[in-house]
Amino acid sequence: MISRAISALLLAAALPATAQTLPTKEADAVLKNFTFRSGEKLGELRIHYTTLGTPHRGAKGEIDNAVMVLHGTGGSGKQFLSPQFAGELYGPGQPLDITRYYVILPDNIGHGASSKPSDGMKMAFPKYDYDDMVEAQRRMLGEGLKVTKLKLILGTSMGCMHAFVWGQAHPGFAERLAPFACLPVEIAGMNRMWRKMAIDGIKADPTWNGGNYTAQPPMGLRTAADLLILAGANPLALQQQFPTRAQAEANLEASFDRTIKARDANDLIYQLDASRTYNPWPGLEKITAPMLWINSADDFINPPGYGITEAATKRLKSVRFILIPATAETKGHGTHTWAKFWKDDLAKLMAE
Repeated sequence: MISRAISALLLAAALPATAQTLPTKEADAVLKNFTFRSGEKLGELRIHYTTLGTPHRGAKGEIDNAVMVLHGTGGSGKQFLSPQFAGELYGPGQPLDITRYYVILPDNIGHGASSKPSDGMKMAFPKYDYDDMVEAQRRMLGEGLKVTKLKLILGTSMGCMHAFVWGQAHPGFAERLAPFACLPVEIAGMNRMWRKMAIDGIKADPTWNGGNYTAQPPMGLRTAADLLILAGANPLALQQQFPTRAQAEANLEASFDRTIKARDANDLIYQLDASRTYNPWPGLEKITAPMLWINSADDFINPPGYGITEAATKRLKSVRFILIPATAETKGHGTHTWAKFWKDDLAKLMAE
């Protein structure tokens, strides 16, 4: 989970990029009386979003050119304005050409400019999970943007997992799915363990104070950031780029500063723990939309070799799975946001 997420958190730890100047619009969808799967409620849940392009309406007045792109853990929709993503996808003739498509980039619950614990509720904020996040996306589309169909859901890391949830919970809503950098199984084994380590590291800091801190807990965030950096790294690239101890340690310090910048400890706990109920495995057959599923061989979080992708592709009705080989140029888990590695495959999916 994870570019500038585990898509900002993890890619930020690797190689951040400056956002391009693009013709964006921003707004909030305020969802009234939102009930979470836990039974908790908020009278108003704010979902912030950024859009590019112009909605096109078909003969019946419905928007028929919308695409939604979903970020990873700790990220926001604006990460998809970075050159390594936007520069490869949004231009004329590119796979998500904004003269053809209406591109929607939401900040999910607990992220970006959407409602989150650090707004004031701290650890009293509802304990959201991925089902809640997908439901908020659905309501944002329908109530805020009047979108009832999507040409594509593309998701990276956490957004990849959301795409699997969407495919099961709302078959037919999206014509195509493009989940990048995840597995369609319960978050367990090493994947759950490193998340739990980061959460426990924050809570073990005496200054965390049950979430009621007056300044960010430094040791807890240091532990969490170090784990995020490791989880998002490409070992081969790091060895080649930083072949001495001094270089490696200097890069670590710079990566730490980028990863932790403007982070809130409570927000991070919620972001990492939101995956606790994710498990699309029992219902993979419910997913009917054509799918382009891409993982990378240097992904610490979703490594090959488990046999999961091989078993899953046999059960999915229409899927093309690609494993991007590890090289010194790939980005570990963050490969999902570097579109040069997969944009041609996305173009083929959009042409189907």
